[in-house]
Amino acid sequence: MTEILRDEPAPGICRLTLNRPDALNALTYAMYEDIVRLLTDIRYDPSTQVVILTGAGRAFCAGHDLRAAGEPSWVAPNLGKAQKMRAVMAKLGAITPLMRSLPQPIIAAINGVTAGAGYPLAVAADITIAARSAKFVNAFHNAGTGHEMGLSYLLPRRVGAARAAELLLTGRAVMAEEAAAIGLILKSVPDEALMDEALSMAGTIQANSPIGTSLTKQSLWLNETAPSLEAAIEMESRAIFISQSTEDTAEKRKAFVEKRRPTFTNR
Repeated sequence: MTEILRDEPAPGICRLTLNRPDALNALTYAMYEDIVRLLTDIRYDPSTQVVILTGAGRAFCAGHDLRAAGEPSWVAPNLGKAQKMRAVMAKLGAITPLMRSLPQPIIAAINGVTAGAGYPLAVAADITIAARSAKFVNAFHNAGTGHEMGLSYLLPRRVGAARAAELLLTGRAVMAEEAAAIGLILKSVPDEALMDEALSMAGTIQANSPIGTSLTKQSLWLNETAPSLEAAIEMESRAIFISQSTEDTAEKRKAFVEKRRPTFTNR
């Protein structure tokens, strides 16, 4: 069985589906490798404008599979415990920065329980929406600490430092409606409407030029740590210059005037 499905539910939209429903899409070492490989492939795929990340069955992701994860093929044999764990975490730790640096926006469509390693995947997405039945569980304490894969960086920027401290330190579960209320996700929707909502949002993003969208995403996340307002504005100004020199941006302006859907060519 393919553990991560890749399909195109609409032109220009790539959907990645965690596909171990019988295990609540718990992650294996092979799946971590696949995520890195798929994100790297998508980065250089000009036909992909938006990515949707979701799970098969009744869960988004139950975290790392503690029973049947397999072996990390990228780790050299005969390493000591600390050296092996360092190599393992280097691969896992690469995933969320890859998501944030991907030129295409990522919409996480959370369709059920998300716990452990699934949690940072959900909050590393650019936009996160969830089914009403979704639940977010910080299960990392079962592995020794309350964070992994950048969660201690990502979560305060979603919900604020005080709320993040509570969620990271207690490990309590957050249901979808509360998650929306505190800013952990954008919104919750009826379970049956989740994928339609994700596709609709992706379609709205596609109305903007791919390069303009990519540069906006880059400025959005890099400017979180900009040293000053002036530095942030300089980042934006350079993005504007690049985007305005393209045929796609000219097409966007023309389509707006003519009240039609733009046709982009990545030129």
